Amino acid sequence: MRNRYLDLLRFLAIIRVVVYHVTGWGTLTLLFPAMSVMFALAGSLMAASLDRSGAPAVGRRLRRLLPSLWVVAAIFVPAMLLTGLPLTPKVLLWAFPVTDPPANYWGALALSPIWYLRDYLWFVFASPLALWLFRRAPWPTLLAPYALLAAIEVGMLPNAPAVLRDFGLYFGAWLLGFAHHDGLLRRMANRVLVPTALALGAAGAAWIVTHPGPRGYDLNDMPLGNALWSAAFILVAIGRAPASAAWVDRNALLGRAVTVLNRRALTCYLWHMPFVVALTPLVDVVGWSHQDPVGLAIRVALVFALVGVAIALVGWVEDVAARRPPELLPGGRPRPAARPGAATAARPGWPGDAGGAVPGRAAPAGGSVVPVSPAPAGRAVVPAPRAAEEHTLRISVR
Repeated sequence: MRNRYLDLLRFLAIIRVVVYHVTGWGTLTLLFPAMSVMFALAGSLMAASLDRSGAPAVGRRLRRLLPSLWVVAAIFVPAMLLTGLPLTPKVLLWAFPVTDPPANYWGALALSPIWYLRDYLWFVFASPLALWLFRRAPWPTLLAPYALLAAIEVGMLPNAPAVLRDFGLYFGAWLLGFAHHDGLLRRMANRVLVPTALALGAAGAAWIVTHPGPRGYDLNDMPLGNALWSAAFILVAIGRAPASAAWVDRNALLGRAVTVLNRRALTCYLWHMPFVVALTPLVDVVGWSHQDPVGLAIRVALVFALVGVAIALVGWVEDVAARRPPELLPGGRPRPAARPGAATAARPGWPGDAGGAVPGRAAPAGGSVVPVSPAPAGRAVVPAPRAAEEHTLRISVR
């Protein structure tokens, strides 16, 4: 069963990322640290997958992540090769980006979000061991990434590679996802969780104010401040997540939008930046300045419209990767009721959260899953009342 509140968080995170990349407003990173939230949600889902499937969950997660990247690579890598990118064995990293794959001058910006998949892959590989350690020593394991990042930021590890820095920055959020899945955050009393969040937020704010970056108070320029501020945000936003958010689906338009962006999150994330890069010079030509609110609103609308086209054209790849029937737009009308005596199964969401079919559950529109009562022979399966679930390229913008 899916918790629509968590779906809503991911929906808001994706929108925030796109709007930030169009506008460059650093304040958005403070209001909603989207990348850390996405890693925290992914960590919670990864823990659930490991509990359900064990080590094979790693391969299943890769199966769900990589096909969408391969579609992007199949289009953009030949274009980069034709415009100056040398053909070397490193080009193969576009098939499996465990480190930053090569790019030419325009591809470096248009395909910069690949860093997210690079870090995601490393976190997936580390998860079986990390979950084992977390369940034996939760607090030392949770603190380790932040200690690593602090050591890097104060100069104790001056030549740390990008992946190690990102482990310090984002793996802490991933581990907080473990804590959410295991109920550790939920069991924390308010008298503990609230002061902890306030202390982390205050420490993060102090670092941000005293270490402004080239764009002012943009979290992407201040890794330690980013990690601390994001941890405080996650403790509140996910640590106190409601058991359900049925109101999301009371509005048909909102419920459908949340479902579509959750099922097409990778497509949206991988394709929005090429559209941002392509539109910027074009809209400047017609006078829609990036400093003009109307021009920015037009840019945002155009990028989302083009992302919608990409979702319609290639979003179905995410369905194929998840081994569910391809859909043009997810969350449409419910499928016909099961025939008498037929079993129903859940359709997994993005990426790898359900992990496959679950006997005895049915998936209605909107991505939520409800338990199904056993049916006597010759009678249709009847859903029970709904219940909730818990569950590069580097550039300076994220």
